[in-house]
Amino acid sequence: MGRGGGPRLHARRRHELGQSFQDGGEHYDRVRPGYPADSADWLIPPGAMSAVDVGAGTGKFTALLVKRNLAVTAVDPSNDMLEQLRKSYPHVIALEGTAEATGLADSAFDVVSVAQAWHWCDPLEASTELARILSPQGVLGLIWNQLDTSVPWVHRLSRIMHAGDVHKPGFRPVIGPEFKDAESHLTTWTDTVSPEDVMELTKSRSYYLRANDTTRAKVMANLEWYLYEHLGHAPGELLGLPYLTQTWRARKA
Repeated sequence: MGRGGGPRLHARRRHELGQSFQDGGEHYDRVRPGYPADSADWLIPPGAMSAVDVGAGTGKFTALLVKRNLAVTAVDPSNDMLEQLRKSYPHVIALEGTAEATGLADSAFDVVSVAQAWHWCDPLEASTELARILSPQGVLGLIWNQLDTSVPWVHRLSRIMHAGDVHKPGFRPVIGPEFKDAESHLTTWTDTVSPEDVMELTKSRSYYLRANDTTRAKVMANLEWYLYEHLGHAPGELLGLPYLTQTWRARKA
């Protein structure tokens, strides 16, 4: 619940922030990291044949579902994001929709994944909708790529970037009563990036997207100082950016 505003204000604020991702699909696809294979291997139950990736964006997690030979449908509210997904995965059914209103058939999927998007959803309304489209033995998966801020230089970087997707050890997502037996899995991995990649990554985040020009210039100047002067990286130099991917799964109650 938002401070002093109640659930309606909280939902409106969530919608406003989510709207910042409506455009810029090509840039998002180019600069955002993918997900480790381990996340999908742990999430997908034996015998699963179909999956829907909700809040699929440009298909970062969709890619893992496709590689596992599932029949995949992708849903996202942004057609700009879906256009990028369709270019990469032309055989995936890509539809505009939300986690609260997918427009899909009842009991149609063995797996529903929501990667880097559950925090943009109304978790209780979304739980009801996603339980409806899951098969009786279906699994809901919630996935987050998170900067590993236990590493000191990454912690400072995250603050300069104003990154919200940082790992919080006590985090537990809100999931509706339609699901049970929620459990989590943590994958540690490293993305290989240049300082310029880090700056472009920052430009794909909601804080930067909704900021004014003055704030954006300040963020970029701080990043340049931190990466080039303080840490001493050269332009184009490759460095390892530590991530944790937290995957949650829950079964229909």
